[in-house]
Amino acid sequence: MTAQTVAIDGPAASGKSIVGATVAARLGYRFFDTGAMYRALTWHALRRGIDPHDESALARLAASADVDVHEGRAGASESTCVIIDGADATAHLRDTDVEANVSLVSRVPGVRAALVRIQRALADHGRVVMAGRDIGSVVLPDADLKVYLDASREVRARRRADQLRAANIEPDYDSLMRDLARRDGIDSTRAASPLTAAAGAVIINTDNMTVEQVVERIIEEAT
Repeated sequence: MTAQTVAIDGPAASGKSIVGATVAARLGYRFFDTGAMYRALTWHALRRGIDPHDESALARLAASADVDVHEGRAGASESTCVIIDGADATAHLRDTDVEANVSLVSRVPGVRAALVRIQRALADHGRVVMAGRDIGSVVLPDADLKVYLDASREVRARRRADQLRAANIEPDYDSLMRDLARRDGIDSTRAASPLTAAAGAVIINTDNMTVEQVVERIIEEAT
């Protein structure tokens, strides 16, 4: 029987979004990139002048925010759209200041608790692929299929550099490596829902795999 809920986790730039969206399209499922929600809240906090280190203020903002999440249009640059307190954050999810601060915001326990409730509601009816850092371990611990995508930091930096070039931005490889190292450290050591492969997860090292090869592997596991 085809898995009705597929959880895909992994570190930054491991390919979760493109792989998850492609798997969902192949299965005819909905896809949600939970990272978009943390990015949207980060943008919202910065817009309101909240210090990303102020955990109490961030937790209050997350608890009170009206967060509307839906799938992006086919061919859109973002697979997941987020409207927060009436403002569409989707176009700002990759802003430089959001990139620099999202790991700080997402480590706050109150932020994670508020957004996990929304994420679980999105998955209530099944037929969903959800990607993030703690989907299999926290958000959907009973998911029918749990996948952990891994890749070396060097490969992830090269992939991120390719994404930037595609957007006509000349990347600084050394800066990308430093940023990934910083984000990996924050994500793996945070007190709330640290990044880790969930129990029973299928671990796939994608260093020498194409997106299509990773997708095929997950489809095999799901069906």
